[in-house]
Amino acid sequence: MSKSRANAETLRTALVAGDVTNANFTGADLELGKGGTGASTAGAARTALGVVIGTDVLAPNGSAANLTNLPASGTAEFVASGVLANGDTVIINANGTVSVVAETINTTPVVGTPVVFEAANSNYISVAYDSNSKKIVVAYQDIGNSQYGTAIVGQVSGNTISFGTAVVYNSVSSAWTSVAFDSSNNKIVITWNQSGSYSRAIVGTVSGTSISFGSPVIYSTGSDTHLSAVFDSTNNKIVIAYSDGNNNNYGTAIVGTVSGTDISFGGATVFKTETVIWVAATYDSTNNRVVISYRDFGNNDYGTSSVGTVSGTGISFANAVVFKSARVDNVETTFDSSNGKVVIVWASQTNPKYGLAIVGTVSNTSISFGSMATFKNAAVTDVNITYDSKASKVVISYVQSNVGKMIVGTVAGTNISFASDTTFASGSFTRMESAYDSQNEKVVAVYRNGSNSSYGTSVVFASQTSATNMTTENYIGVSDGAYSNAATATIQIIGSIDDAQTGLTAGKSHYVQKNGSLSTSPNTPSVFAGTAVSATKLIIKG
Repeated sequence: MSKSRANAETLRTALVAGDVTNANFTGADLELGKGGTGASTAGAARTALGVVIGTDVLAPNGSAANLTNLPASGTAEFVASGVLANGDTVIINANGTVSVVAETINTTPVVGTPVVFEAANSNYISVAYDSNSKKIVVAYQDIGNSQYGTAIVGQVSGNTISFGTAVVYNSVSSAWTSVAFDSSNNKIVITWNQSGSYSRAIVGTVSGTSISFGSPVIYSTGSDTHLSAVFDSTNNKIVIAYSDGNNNNYGTAIVGTVSGTDISFGGATVFKTETVIWVAATYDSTNNRVVISYRDFGNNDYGTSSVGTVSGTGISFANAVVFKSARVDNVETTFDSSNGKVVIVWASQTNPKYGLAIVGTVSNTSISFGSMATFKNAAVTDVNITYDSKASKVVISYVQSNVGKMIVGTVAGTNISFASDTTFASGSFTRMESAYDSQNEKVVAVYRNGSNSSYGTSVVFASQTSATNMTTENYIGVSDGAYSNAATATIQIIGSIDDAQTGLTAGKSHYVQKNGSLSTSPNTPSVFAGTAVSATKLIIKG
Protein backbone atom coordinates (compact mmCIF):
# COMPACT_ATOMS: atom_id res chain seq x y z
CA MET A 1 0.00 0.00 0.00
CA SER A 2 1.39 3.41 -0.96
CA LYS A 3 2.14 6.03 1.67
CA SER A 4 -0.46 8.38 0.15
CA ARG A 5 -3.19 5.73 0.24
CA ALA A 6 -2.27 4.74 3.78
CA ASN A 7 -2.44 8.32 4.95
CA ALA A 8 -5.75 8.83 3.14
CA GLU A 9 -7.24 5.91 5.03
CA THR A 10 -5.77 7.26 8.26
CA LEU A 11 -7.38 10.62 7.62
CA ARG A 12 -10.72 9.03 6.77
CA THR A 13 -10.63 7.09 10.02
CA ALA A 14 -9.73 10.17 11.98
CA LEU A 15 -12.48 12.21 10.35
CA VAL A 16 -15.17 9.62 11.04
CA ALA A 17 -13.96 9.43 14.64
CA GLY A 18 -14.15 13.21 14.84
CA ASP A 19 -10.53 13.47 16.00
CA VAL A 20 -7.64 14.59 13.82
CA THR A 21 -5.80 16.78 16.32
CA ASN A 22 -3.42 14.01 17.38
CA ALA A 23 -2.80 12.59 13.92
CA ASN A 24 0.63 13.21 12.39
CA PHE A 25 0.10 14.53 8.87
CA THR A 26 2.45 16.51 6.72
CA GLY A 27 1.63 18.79 3.87
CA ALA A 28 2.59 16.08 1.38
CA ASP A 29 0.38 13.57 3.14
CA LEU A 30 -2.61 15.81 2.59
CA GLU A 31 -2.11 16.13 -1.14
CA LEU A 32 -4.58 13.25 -1.56
CA GLY A 33 -6.26 14.36 -4.72
CA LYS A 34 -3.15 13.71 -6.78
CA GLY A 35 -1.66 10.74 -4.97
CA GLY A 36 0.61 12.87 -2.81
CA THR A 37 2.34 14.78 -5.63
CA GLY A 38 0.08 17.73 -6.46
CA ALA A 39 -0.97 20.95 -4.83
CA SER A 40 -2.67 20.66 -1.43
CA THR A 41 -6.29 21.84 -1.85
CA ALA A 42 -9.60 21.29 -0.06
CA GLY A 43 -11.24 20.18 -3.33
CA ALA A 44 -8.59 17.52 -3.95
CA ALA A 45 -9.02 16.23 -0.43
CA ARG A 46 -12.80 16.06 -0.87
CA THR A 47 -12.37 14.07 -4.07
CA ALA A 48 -10.03 11.57 -2.45
CA LEU A 49 -12.01 11.19 0.75
CA GLY A 50 -15.36 10.88 -0.97
CA VAL A 51 -17.06 13.17 1.56
CA VAL A 52 -17.60 16.91 1.90
CA ILE A 53 -15.27 18.02 4.70
CA GLY A 54 -16.01 21.72 4.63
CA THR A 55 -13.94 24.76 3.67
CA ASP A 56 -10.50 25.65 5.08
CA VAL A 57 -9.87 22.01 5.88
CA LEU A 58 -6.27 22.21 4.78
CA ALA A 59 -4.17 24.79 6.55
CA PRO A 60 -1.45 26.61 4.54
CA ASN A 61 1.34 24.56 6.07
CA GLY A 62 -0.58 21.24 5.84
CA SER A 63 -0.31 20.69 9.60
CA ALA A 64 -3.08 18.53 11.09
CA ALA A 65 -3.07 20.78 14.12
CA ASN A 66 -4.26 23.63 11.94
CA LEU A 67 -7.20 21.82 10.29
CA THR A 68 -10.36 23.92 10.79
CA ASN A 69 -14.13 23.83 10.20
CA LEU A 70 -14.35 20.04 10.36
CA PRO A 71 -17.96 18.74 10.22
CA ALA A 72 -19.48 16.19 12.55
CA SER A 73 -18.44 12.62 11.74
CA GLY A 74 -20.23 11.02 8.81
CA THR A 75 -21.94 14.08 7.35
CA ALA A 76 -22.26 15.56 3.89
CA GLU A 77 -23.73 18.74 2.43
CA PHE A 78 -26.42 18.78 -0.27
CA VAL A 79 -28.94 21.18 -1.69
CA ALA A 80 -32.42 20.53 -0.30
CA SER A 81 -35.29 19.90 -2.70
CA GLY A 82 -38.25 20.75 -0.52
CA VAL A 83 -38.31 21.44 3.20
CA LEU A 84 -36.38 19.19 5.60
CA ALA A 85 -36.98 18.94 9.34
CA ASN A 86 -34.40 17.88 11.89
CA GLY A 87 -34.42 14.08 12.07
CA ASP A 88 -36.14 13.53 8.69
CA THR A 89 -35.03 10.48 6.73
CA VAL A 90 -33.61 11.59 3.39
CA ILE A 91 -33.14 10.30 -0.16
CA ILE A 92 -30.73 11.46 -2.86
CA ASN A 93 -32.44 12.54 -6.08
CA ALA A 94 -31.20 11.91 -9.61
CA ASN A 95 -30.04 15.53 -9.90
CA GLY A 96 -27.95 15.31 -6.71
CA THR A 97 -30.37 17.20 -4.47
CA VAL A 98 -31.94 15.62 -1.39
CA SER A 99 -35.58 15.26 -0.32
CA VAL A 100 -37.45 13.89 2.67
CA VAL A 101 -38.78 10.34 2.30
CA ALA A 102 -42.46 10.79 1.46
CA GLU A 103 -45.54 8.75 0.65
CA THR A 104 -48.40 9.62 -1.68
CA ILE A 105 -51.84 8.18 -0.82
CA ASN A 106 -54.51 7.21 -3.37
CA THR A 107 -57.86 6.54 -1.69
CA THR A 108 -59.36 4.68 -4.67
CA PRO A 109 -59.86 1.03 -3.57
CA VAL A 110 -58.22 -1.74 -5.57
CA VAL A 111 -59.52 -5.33 -5.70
CA GLY A 112 -57.49 -8.31 -6.86
CA THR A 113 -58.67 -11.41 -8.68
CA PRO A 114 -60.25 -14.14 -6.50
CA VAL A 115 -57.94 -17.09 -5.73
CA VAL A 116 -59.09 -20.60 -4.75
CA PHE A 117 -57.34 -21.93 -1.63
CA GLU A 118 -59.34 -25.20 -1.44
CA ALA A 119 -60.64 -26.82 -4.63
CA ALA A 120 -63.38 -28.65 -2.74
CA ASN A 121 -66.59 -27.82 -0.91
CA SER A 122 -65.50 -25.73 2.10
CA ASN A 123 -67.51 -24.49 5.06
CA TYR A 124 -67.14 -22.63 8.38
CA ILE A 125 -64.24 -20.58 7.02
CA SER A 126 -62.26 -18.29 9.33
CA VAL A 127 -59.10 -16.22 8.84
CA ALA A 128 -56.42 -14.43 10.89
CA TYR A 129 -53.17 -12.57 10.22
CA ASP A 130 -49.97 -13.89 11.81
CA SER A 131 -47.90 -10.73 12.32
CA ASN A 132 -44.82 -12.76 13.27
CA SER A 133 -44.56 -14.79 10.05
CA LYS A 134 -46.42 -12.06 8.13
CA LYS A 135 -48.76 -14.64 6.68
CA ILE A 136 -52.51 -15.14 6.38
CA VAL A 137 -53.89 -18.31 8.02
CA VAL A 138 -57.24 -19.75 6.89
CA ALA A 139 -59.01 -22.48 8.88
CA TYR A 140 -62.08 -24.29 7.56
CA GLN A 141 -64.15 -27.43 7.38
CA ASP A 142 -63.05 -29.39 4.31
CA ILE A 143 -66.26 -31.09 3.18
CA GLY A 144 -64.34 -32.61 0.31
CA ASN A 145 -62.24 -34.48 2.87
CA SER A 146 -64.76 -35.93 5.34
CA GLN A 147 -65.44 -32.48 6.89
CA TYR A 148 -62.01 -32.50 8.53
CA GLY A 149 -60.67 -29.38 10.23
CA THR A 150 -58.05 -27.98 7.86
CA ALA A 151 -55.74 -24.99 7.74
CA ILE A 152 -53.69 -23.34 5.02
CA VAL A 153 -51.15 -20.50 4.97
CA GLY A 154 -51.29 -17.68 2.45
CA GLN A 155 -48.71 -15.11 1.32
CA VAL A 156 -49.96 -11.77 -0.02
CA SER A 157 -48.02 -10.22 -2.88
CA GLY A 158 -49.36 -7.09 -4.50
CA ASN A 159 -53.06 -7.59 -5.12
CA THR A 160 -53.02 -11.37 -5.06
CA ILE A 161 -52.33 -14.21 -2.64
CA SER A 162 -50.70 -17.63 -2.99
CA PHE A 163 -51.06 -20.59 -0.67
CA GLY A 164 -48.97 -23.44 0.67
CA THR A 165 -50.19 -26.98 1.24
CA ALA A 166 -53.32 -27.54 3.35
CA VAL A 167 -52.79 -29.28 6.71
CA VAL A 168 -55.43 -31.28 8.60
CA TYR A 169 -55.53 -30.37 12.29
CA ASN A 170 -58.59 -32.47 13.22
CA SER A 171 -59.52 -35.70 11.45
CA VAL A 172 -63.17 -35.52 12.54
CA SER A 173 -66.05 -33.31 11.41
CA SER A 174 -65.21 -29.75 12.52
CA ALA A 175 -67.78 -26.94 12.47
CA TRP A 176 -68.13 -23.33 13.68
CA THR A 177 -64.44 -22.63 13.12
CA SER A 178 -62.82 -19.50 14.53
CA VAL A 179 -59.15 -18.52 14.41
CA ALA A 180 -57.11 -15.90 16.31
CA PHE A 181 -53.44 -14.92 16.56
CA ASP A 182 -51.63 -14.79 19.92
CA SER A 183 -48.97 -12.11 19.36
CA SER A 184 -47.28 -12.69 22.73
CA ASN A 185 -46.45 -16.29 21.82
CA ASN A 186 -46.55 -15.90 18.02
CA LYS A 187 -49.05 -18.70 17.71
CA ILE A 188 -52.26 -19.30 15.82
CA VAL A 189 -55.18 -20.62 17.90
CA ILE A 190 -58.03 -22.42 16.14
CA THR A 191 -61.27 -23.38 17.87
CA TRP A 192 -64.16 -25.48 16.57
CA ASN A 193 -67.04 -27.70 17.60
CA GLN A 194 -66.42 -31.36 16.88
CA SER A 195 -69.29 -33.51 15.58
CA GLY A 196 -71.81 -31.51 17.62
CA SER A 197 -70.49 -32.83 20.91
CA TYR A 198 -67.24 -31.12 21.99
CA SER A 199 -65.62 -27.74 21.50
CA ARG A 200 -61.86 -27.83 21.15
CA ALA A 201 -58.90 -25.56 20.54
CA ILE A 202 -55.47 -26.19 19.09
CA VAL A 203 -52.25 -24.17 18.80
CA GLY A 204 -50.57 -23.76 15.42
CA THR A 205 -47.07 -22.57 14.49
CA VAL A 206 -46.50 -21.01 11.08
CA SER A 207 -43.21 -21.68 9.29
CA GLY A 208 -42.87 -20.41 5.76
CA THR A 209 -46.11 -21.30 4.01
CA SER A 210 -46.84 -24.28 6.24
CA ILE A 211 -48.34 -24.73 9.69
CA SER A 212 -47.85 -27.40 12.37
CA PHE A 213 -49.99 -28.12 15.41
CA GLY A 214 -49.87 -29.22 19.02
CA SER A 215 -52.56 -31.41 20.56
CA PRO A 216 -56.25 -30.37 20.67
CA VAL A 217 -57.78 -29.47 24.04
CA ILE A 218 -61.47 -29.83 25.00
CA TYR A 219 -62.90 -26.78 26.80
CA SER A 220 -66.66 -27.54 26.46
CA THR A 221 -68.69 -30.74 26.13
CA GLY A 222 -71.72 -29.12 24.48
CA SER A 223 -72.93 -28.88 20.89
CA ASP A 224 -71.78 -25.27 20.85
CA THR A 225 -72.34 -22.89 17.95
CA HIS A 226 -71.32 -19.41 16.79
CA LEU A 227 -67.78 -19.63 18.19
CA SER A 228 -65.71 -16.43 18.12
CA ALA A 229 -62.07 -16.27 19.27
CA VAL A 230 -60.13 -13.08 20.02
CA PHE A 231 -56.74 -12.23 21.57
CA ASP A 232 -56.49 -10.02 24.67
CA SER A 233 -53.09 -8.38 24.12
CA THR A 234 -52.95 -6.81 27.60
CA ASN A 235 -53.38 -10.05 29.51
CA ASN A 236 -51.93 -12.24 26.72
CA LYS A 237 -54.97 -14.49 26.72
CA ILE A 238 -57.24 -16.04 24.10
CA VAL A 239 -60.94 -15.42 24.79
CA ILE A 240 -63.52 -17.65 23.10
CA ALA A 241 -67.19 -16.62 23.12
CA TYR A 242 -69.93 -19.03 22.04
CA SER A 243 -73.51 -20.19 22.34
CA ASP A 244 -73.28 -23.03 24.89
CA GLY A 245 -75.27 -26.02 23.61
CA ASN A 246 -74.80 -27.75 26.95
CA ASN A 247 -76.43 -24.87 28.86
CA ASN A 248 -79.56 -23.68 27.05
CA ASN A 249 -77.45 -21.97 24.36
CA TYR A 250 -76.56 -19.25 26.84
CA GLY A 251 -73.91 -16.75 25.85
CA THR A 252 -70.67 -18.05 27.35
CA ALA A 253 -66.98 -17.11 27.33
CA ILE A 254 -63.81 -18.86 28.39
CA VAL A 255 -60.17 -17.75 28.74
CA GLY A 256 -57.27 -19.72 27.26
CA THR A 257 -53.54 -19.48 27.99
CA VAL A 258 -51.03 -20.52 25.34
CA SER A 259 -47.77 -22.12 26.44
CA GLY A 260 -45.51 -23.47 23.73
CA THR A 261 -47.73 -25.56 21.47
CA ASP A 262 -50.35 -26.15 24.18
CA ILE A 263 -53.35 -24.21 25.46
CA SER A 264 -55.12 -24.49 28.83
CA PHE A 265 -58.40 -22.98 30.00
CA GLY A 266 -59.96 -21.51 33.11
CA GLY A 267 -63.63 -21.90 34.00
CA ALA A 268 -66.40 -20.79 31.61
CA THR A 269 -68.45 -17.66 32.41
CA VAL A 270 -71.99 -16.91 31.22
CA PHE A 271 -72.27 -13.40 29.81
CA LYS A 272 -75.97 -13.71 28.88
CA THR A 273 -78.48 -16.06 30.53
CA GLU A 274 -80.50 -16.25 27.32
CA THR A 275 -80.13 -18.05 24.02
CA VAL A 276 -77.74 -16.11 21.80
CA ILE A 277 -76.53 -16.49 18.20
CA TRP A 278 -74.38 -14.47 15.79
CA VAL A 279 -71.76 -14.15 18.52
CA ALA A 280 -68.87 -11.83 17.60
CA ALA A 281 -65.97 -10.88 19.88
CA THR A 282 -63.39 -8.11 19.53
CA TYR A 283 -60.70 -6.71 21.82
CA ASP A 284 -60.67 -3.03 22.79
CA SER A 285 -56.96 -2.36 23.37
CA THR A 286 -57.63 1.22 24.51
CA ASN A 287 -59.76 0.15 27.47
CA ASN A 288 -58.39 -3.39 27.85
CA ARG A 289 -61.81 -4.99 27.47
CA VAL A 290 -63.32 -7.80 25.40
CA VAL A 291 -66.56 -6.73 23.72
CA ILE A 292 -68.98 -9.49 22.68
CA SER A 293 -71.94 -8.64 20.43
CA TYR A 294 -74.81 -10.95 19.51
CA ARG A 295 -78.51 -11.48 18.86
CA ASP A 296 -80.40 -11.90 22.13
CA PHE A 297 -83.27 -14.37 21.69
CA GLY A 298 -84.51 -13.64 25.19
CA ASN A 299 -85.02 -9.98 24.36
CA ASN A 300 -86.90 -9.92 21.06
CA ASP A 301 -83.79 -10.81 19.00
CA TYR A 302 -82.31 -7.38 19.77
CA GLY A 303 -78.71 -6.60 18.95
CA THR A 304 -76.81 -6.57 22.25
CA SER A 305 -73.26 -6.18 23.55
CA SER A 306 -71.53 -7.32 26.73
CA VAL A 307 -68.19 -5.97 27.99
CA GLY A 308 -65.80 -8.48 29.55
CA THR A 309 -62.79 -7.97 31.82
CA VAL A 310 -60.11 -10.66 31.84
CA SER A 311 -58.38 -11.39 35.16
CA GLY A 312 -56.03 -14.32 35.42
CA THR A 313 -57.71 -17.26 33.72
CA GLY A 314 -61.24 -15.89 34.17
CA ILE A 315 -63.47 -13.22 32.69
CA SER A 316 -66.28 -11.18 34.25
CA PHE A 317 -69.12 -9.17 32.70
CA ALA A 318 -71.32 -6.22 33.62
CA ASN A 319 -74.87 -5.66 32.38
CA ALA A 320 -75.53 -6.08 28.67
CA VAL A 321 -76.37 -3.04 26.49
CA VAL A 322 -78.72 -3.05 23.49
CA PHE A 323 -77.28 -1.45 20.33
CA LYS A 324 -80.30 -2.15 18.08
CA SER A 325 -83.88 -2.59 19.34
CA ALA A 326 -84.83 -4.92 16.50
CA ARG A 327 -83.82 -8.30 15.13
CA VAL A 328 -80.23 -8.49 13.88
CA ASP A 329 -78.43 -11.08 11.73
CA ASN A 330 -74.82 -11.63 10.68
CA VAL A 331 -73.46 -9.60 13.59
CA GLU A 332 -69.74 -8.86 13.24
CA THR A 333 -67.43 -6.46 15.04
CA THR A 334 -63.93 -4.96 14.99
CA PHE A 335 -61.88 -2.41 16.94
CA ASP A 336 -60.73 0.88 15.44
CA SER A 337 -57.49 1.46 17.35
CA SER A 338 -56.90 4.95 15.89
CA ASN A 339 -60.15 6.24 17.38
CA GLY A 340 -60.44 3.82 20.30
CA LYS A 341 -63.87 2.65 19.17
CA VAL A 342 -65.71 -0.62 18.66
CA VAL A 343 -67.56 -0.87 15.35
CA ILE A 344 -70.47 -3.32 14.95
CA VAL A 345 -72.09 -4.25 11.63
CA TRP A 346 -75.11 -6.44 10.90
CA ALA A 347 -77.85 -7.30 8.45
CA SER A 348 -81.21 -5.84 9.41
CA GLN A 349 -84.15 -8.24 9.18
CA THR A 350 -86.80 -5.55 9.64
CA ASN A 351 -88.01 -3.08 7.03
CA PRO A 352 -85.97 -1.67 5.52
CA LYS A 353 -83.61 -4.68 5.20
CA TYR A 354 -80.38 -2.70 5.11
CA GLY A 355 -76.75 -3.24 5.98
CA LEU A 356 -76.20 -1.27 9.17
CA ALA A 357 -73.33 -0.17 11.40
CA ILE A 358 -72.85 1.55 14.74
CA VAL A 359 -69.92 2.89 16.78
CA GLY A 360 -69.49 1.86 20.42
CA THR A 361 -67.47 3.57 23.15
CA VAL A 362 -66.32 1.45 26.09
CA SER A 363 -66.20 3.08 29.52
CA ASN A 364 -65.03 0.87 32.37
CA THR A 365 -67.32 -2.18 32.11
CA SER A 366 -70.08 -0.68 29.97
CA ILE A 367 -70.50 0.49 26.40
CA SER A 368 -72.52 3.31 24.81
CA PHE A 369 -73.41 3.84 21.17
CA GLY A 370 -73.63 6.66 18.66
CA SER A 371 -76.09 6.98 15.81
CA MET A 372 -76.79 4.03 13.56
CA ALA A 373 -75.54 4.35 9.97
CA THR A 374 -76.45 2.54 6.74
CA PHE A 375 -73.62 1.13 4.65
CA LYS A 376 -75.97 -0.48 2.10
CA ASN A 377 -79.60 0.50 1.51
CA ALA A 378 -80.54 -2.98 0.30
CA ALA A 379 -80.80 -6.46 1.78
CA VAL A 380 -77.37 -7.92 2.58
CA THR A 381 -76.00 -11.21 3.90
CA ASP A 382 -72.69 -12.61 5.11
CA VAL A 383 -71.53 -9.33 6.56
CA ASN A 384 -67.98 -9.10 7.90
CA ILE A 385 -65.70 -6.31 9.10
CA THR A 386 -62.00 -5.76 9.79
CA TYR A 387 -59.79 -2.77 10.61
CA ASP A 388 -57.20 -1.34 8.21
CA SER A 389 -54.60 0.19 10.56
CA LYS A 390 -52.62 1.83 7.75
CA ALA A 391 -55.61 3.76 6.42
CA SER A 392 -57.28 4.08 9.85
CA LYS A 393 -60.47 2.78 8.22
CA VAL A 394 -62.85 -0.12 8.73
CA VAL A 395 -63.47 -2.39 5.75
CA ILE A 396 -66.83 -4.17 5.45
CA SER A 397 -67.33 -7.12 3.12
CA TYR A 398 -70.82 -8.41 2.33
CA VAL A 399 -73.09 -10.02 -0.26
CA GLN A 400 -75.94 -8.15 -1.92
CA SER A 401 -78.07 -9.85 -4.62
CA ASN A 402 -75.38 -12.48 -5.27
CA VAL A 403 -72.67 -9.87 -5.69
CA GLY A 404 -69.68 -9.75 -3.35
CA LYS A 405 -68.84 -6.20 -2.31
CA MET A 406 -66.54 -4.25 -0.03
CA ILE A 407 -66.95 -0.77 1.40
CA VAL A 408 -64.67 1.49 3.44
CA GLY A 409 -65.93 3.26 6.58
CA THR A 410 -64.47 6.21 8.48
CA VAL A 411 -65.09 6.68 12.20
CA ALA A 412 -65.37 10.23 13.53
CA GLY A 413 -66.30 10.58 17.17
CA THR A 414 -69.28 8.29 17.74
CA ASN A 415 -70.36 8.29 14.09
CA ILE A 416 -69.32 6.44 10.97
CA SER A 417 -69.57 7.37 7.29
CA PHE A 418 -68.96 5.37 4.14
CA ALA A 419 -67.45 5.76 0.70
CA SER A 420 -68.85 4.03 -2.40
CA ASP A 421 -68.79 0.24 -2.42
CA THR A 422 -66.59 -1.89 -4.71
CA THR A 423 -67.56 -5.20 -6.32
CA PHE A 424 -65.05 -8.04 -6.09
CA ALA A 425 -67.02 -10.95 -7.60
CA SER A 426 -70.46 -12.08 -8.71
CA GLY A 427 -72.15 -15.28 -7.62
CA SER A 428 -73.45 -17.08 -4.57
CA PHE A 429 -71.27 -16.48 -1.50
CA THR A 430 -71.46 -17.61 2.12
CA ARG A 431 -69.24 -17.79 5.21
CA MET A 432 -67.49 -14.48 4.53
CA GLU A 433 -64.66 -13.48 6.89
CA SER A 434 -61.75 -11.08 6.56
CA ALA A 435 -58.41 -10.11 8.14
CA TYR A 436 -55.93 -7.28 7.68
CA ASP A 437 -52.35 -7.99 6.55
CA SER A 438 -50.40 -5.08 8.08
CA GLN A 439 -47.14 -5.99 6.31
CA ASN A 440 -48.67 -5.71 2.84
CA GLU A 441 -51.37 -3.24 3.90
CA LYS A 442 -54.15 -5.34 2.39
CA VAL A 443 -57.43 -6.85 3.54
CA VAL A 444 -57.90 -10.53 2.71
CA ALA A 445 -61.48 -11.81 2.53
CA VAL A 446 -62.26 -15.54 2.45
CA TYR A 447 -65.56 -17.16 1.58
CA ARG A 448 -67.41 -20.19 0.26
CA ASN A 449 -68.03 -19.65 -3.45
CA GLY A 450 -71.38 -21.26 -4.25
CA SER A 451 -70.97 -20.29 -7.90
CA ASN A 452 -67.82 -22.42 -8.16
CA SER A 453 -68.68 -25.76 -6.53
CA SER A 454 -68.55 -24.10 -3.06
CA TYR A 455 -64.74 -23.94 -3.27
CA GLY A 456 -62.86 -22.07 -0.55
CA THR A 457 -61.91 -18.77 -2.16
CA SER A 458 -60.02 -15.62 -1.20
CA VAL A 459 -59.61 -12.09 -2.53
CA VAL A 460 -57.15 -9.29 -1.72
CA PHE A 461 -58.49 -5.79 -1.24
CA ALA A 462 -56.65 -2.49 -0.80
CA SER A 463 -58.77 0.21 0.81
CA GLN A 464 -56.16 2.68 -0.39
CA THR A 465 -52.91 2.49 -2.34
CA SER A 466 -49.71 4.40 -1.84
CA ALA A 467 -46.43 5.23 -3.56
CA THR A 468 -43.14 6.37 -2.05
CA ASN A 469 -40.17 8.25 -3.50
CA MET A 470 -37.85 5.86 -1.66
CA THR A 471 -36.19 2.91 -3.40
CA THR A 472 -33.86 0.21 -2.10
CA GLU A 473 -30.92 2.37 -3.23
CA ASN A 474 -31.61 6.08 -2.72
CA TYR A 475 -31.85 6.39 1.08
CA ILE A 476 -28.69 8.12 2.33
CA GLY A 477 -29.33 9.24 5.89
CA VAL A 478 -30.98 11.73 8.23
CA SER A 479 -31.25 15.52 8.14
CA ASP A 480 -29.08 17.15 10.81
CA GLY A 481 -31.25 20.23 11.07
CA ALA A 482 -34.19 22.14 9.65
CA TYR A 483 -33.67 23.47 6.13
CA SER A 484 -35.78 25.40 3.65
CA ASN A 485 -36.12 24.53 -0.02
CA ALA A 486 -32.86 25.14 -1.98
CA ALA A 487 -30.84 25.61 1.22
CA THR A 488 -27.56 23.77 1.77
CA ALA A 489 -28.42 20.94 4.14
CA THR A 490 -26.14 18.87 6.32
CA ILE A 491 -27.09 15.21 6.10
CA GLN A 492 -25.91 12.60 8.58
CA ILE A 493 -24.74 9.63 6.55
CA ILE A 494 -23.25 6.22 7.29
CA GLY A 495 -21.34 6.06 10.55
CA SER A 496 -23.04 9.09 12.07
CA ILE A 497 -25.28 9.01 15.13
CA ASP A 498 -28.52 10.93 14.73
CA ASP A 499 -30.02 12.20 18.00
CA ALA A 500 -33.30 13.70 16.75
CA GLN A 501 -35.51 10.61 16.91
CA THR A 502 -38.18 9.50 19.38
CA GLY A 503 -39.64 6.14 20.31
CA LEU A 504 -36.79 3.96 19.06
CA THR A 505 -36.01 0.57 20.61
CA ALA A 506 -32.40 0.40 21.77
CA GLY A 507 -30.40 -2.47 20.34
CA LYS A 508 -32.86 -3.06 17.50
CA SER A 509 -32.50 -2.61 13.77
CA HIS A 510 -34.82 0.03 12.37
CA TYR A 511 -36.19 0.35 8.86
CA VAL A 512 -37.38 3.33 6.88
CA GLN A 513 -41.12 3.16 6.16
CA LYS A 514 -42.84 4.47 3.04
CA ASN A 515 -43.71 7.74 4.78
CA GLY A 516 -40.21 8.25 6.15
CA SER A 517 -40.89 7.10 9.71
CA LEU A 518 -38.82 4.40 11.41
CA SER A 519 -39.95 0.97 12.55
CA THR A 520 -38.37 -2.26 13.73
CA SER A 521 -40.31 -4.03 10.96
CA PRO A 522 -39.21 -3.72 7.32
CA ASN A 523 -41.67 -2.25 4.85
CA THR A 524 -41.90 -2.45 1.07
CA PRO A 525 -39.35 -1.57 -0.19
CA SER A 526 -37.21 -2.91 2.66
CA VAL A 527 -34.66 -0.21 3.56
CA PHE A 528 -32.37 -0.55 6.58
CA ALA A 529 -32.02 2.79 8.38
CA GLY A 530 -29.65 1.80 11.16
CA THR A 531 -29.45 0.51 14.72
CA ALA A 532 -30.88 2.37 17.70
CA VAL A 533 -28.59 2.97 20.66
CA SER A 534 -31.33 4.65 22.68
CA ALA A 535 -34.90 5.87 22.27
CA THR A 536 -33.61 9.03 20.57
CA LYS A 537 -30.35 8.00 18.87
CA LEU A 538 -29.77 6.01 15.69
CA ILE A 539 -26.49 4.85 14.17
CA ILE A 540 -27.06 5.60 10.48
CA LYS A 541 -26.91 2.35 8.53
CA GLY A 542 -24.97 1.06 11.50
